[in-house]
Amino acid sequence: MDIEEPGALYLTTKEVATLLRVKERKVYDLVAAGDIPHRRITGKLLFIRQEILNWVDGVTTPNQTRPAVLCGSHDPLLDWAARESGSDLATLFNGSADGLDRFADGEAAAAGLHVPDAEGWNLQTVAARGLSNCVLISWAVRSRGFILTPSLEQGVAALTDLRGKRVVQRQPGAGAAALFEQLRDEAGLSASDFLASPMIARTESEAAAAVAAGEADAALGVAAMAKQFNLPFAPLMEEQYDLLIERRAYFTAPVQTLLNFTRTQQFREKAATMGGYNLSAAGAVRWLSP
Repeated sequence: MDIEEPGALYLTTKEVATLLRVKERKVYDLVAAGDIPHRRITGKLLFIRQEILNWVDGVTTPNQTRPAVLCGSHDPLLDWAARESGSDLATLFNGSADGLDRFADGEAAAAGLHVPDAEGWNLQTVAARGLSNCVLISWAVRSRGFILTPSLEQGVAALTDLRGKRVVQRQPGAGAAALFEQLRDEAGLSASDFLASPMIARTESEAAAAVAAGEADAALGVAAMAKQFNLPFAPLMEEQYDLLIERRAYFTAPVQTLLNFTRTQQFREKAATMGGYNLSAAGAVRWLSP
């Protein structure tokens, strides 16, 4: 099959759509599902011409091995376990939405998620992405609430109690940001009811550190971080934190090393010491891709 610039090494999304005689949206869907060979270079989707021609002609191309990267939302226990276990997994924590995007583009073996859905956590969000060859397993249920400056230790039980206070900002797409917006809307509040902190916290530890440093009065954070920084904590809810893992990556040495470590006494004792973790369903399969 010939298309424009037949000698070009790379094809654009538009050129692949023309070749396949489909809309560009369909090409993006194939990429998200991992069904079509592709590359992401400087943030742009590109396709190796010969790989696409082979794929169209039914020539089997070995599946690419995903990099040993753990991305998505930051979890203190997961961050520690990835290092302590010797898993050799690199971590890139920049929020649940960023993790889902990177996972869909084949840039990571696993992604940590805690996205509030209409009826729980993560399941609807993951299913809506149309992903294939992956599994969602429970990492932990975490206690989430307000991490407070000592001067606010008394009298904060709901978001309305923080009106006019400096609240830590989280990056767009972070699960904590989505949850904060949900709580704000439910309380009939708006962004103008709070003073923005001078920085954006991209991890749970950064959020707690901002309160500890006096840069903010409160943060929507996890109990483990309040305990680490010796800060008051007002619990609000129990949230589900999951790991989305590509099926082939699940059986690789880095991922198996991490998962095996979660079955050790050392891991359980660390979770108990950090506080705010319920591991009763850890490792349970919560969703399988079609």
